[in-house]
Amino acid sequence: MLPLSVLDLSFVSSGSTPTQALHDTLALARHVDGLGYRRYWLAEHHALPNVASPAPEIMIGQIAAATQRIRVGSGGIMLPNHAPLMVAERFRVLEALFPGRIDLGIGRAPGTDGITARALRRREAPSGNGGDDFLDRLQELIFWDGGFPEGHPFGQIEASPAGVPMPPLFLLGSSDYSAQLSAQIGAGFAFAQHFSGIPAEGPMRAYRNGFTPSRLGAEPQAILAVAAICAETDEEAERLASSARLSTLRRERGEYRPLPSLEEALAYPYTPSERARIEQGRDRLHVGSPETLRARLTALAESTGADELMIVTAVPDQKARHESYRLLAQL
Repeated sequence: MLPLSVLDLSFVSSGSTPTQALHDTLALARHVDGLGYRRYWLAEHHALPNVASPAPEIMIGQIAAATQRIRVGSGGIMLPNHAPLMVAERFRVLEALFPGRIDLGIGRAPGTDGITARALRRREAPSGNGGDDFLDRLQELIFWDGGFPEGHPFGQIEASPAGVPMPPLFLLGSSDYSAQLSAQIGAGFAFAQHFSGIPAEGPMRAYRNGFTPSRLGAEPQAILAVAAICAETDEEAERLASSARLSTLRRERGEYRPLPSLEEALAYPYTPSERARIEQGRDRLHVGSPETLRARLTALAESTGADELMIVTAVPDQKARHESYRLLAQL
């Protein structure tokens, strides 16, 4: 059986509110916990009207408390926005409260626009790295779990709560860079096929082939994040997918509007070029009946060598969204 997991961005739907989106996240987490999903990951995005997920570490605690067995984690914490010590301590607290159920997924992107990213940063990145200090922050985060080299100024500090290990570490990415870095340090790897502009096979295979065991992990853990919408029939699934397709089209134009209703999406007057763009994006949104998706997702997992699939489903109707995850679980 190929394990299934959930990636939730807490989508804000047209006519609803960000507050309701957070409550929808809690309801979906309880739903999939009973369906046997392995993980439930929360994303970090800032100042975007279409998602309500700026603080995954808060939602992780809420979801872990509201569920029984599912692992809960970040997909991810955008490390350039945070002091590594604060990340280490927050996730140690979560691990202490919910031992063996927490994952720490780390991302390199800011999860927002440039101005908001600047407002989030506790310090400016060294100019010599082109403004990118991700590797420095990642190394520091790892040191907070395993100890700093002798003579390091932070070596005398003990991250709180003492005696609690860090959760398993995963690097997130949509290119070869994070795949190779994850392999080098022995961390888990999650590839964002749902928005990446390149095929998943290359980075996923590169990660597995280049994996070096370390104290972070003895074996590779390769997660493939995919966008999928399932319904009883292919026709119904295509109807439900109209909202996600219009939302993606708008996002590519820089319009981060709430997820449109099905009525709005079905009535939208697409131009020929817009329809062509939607057709080009069909490889990144997997839509269909259970049997259609069984064949498609199984083939994708085999071609990429994925250990599990992490499903993100953008449907404004929460009942239909719950049903999509239920049908996928039955596969």
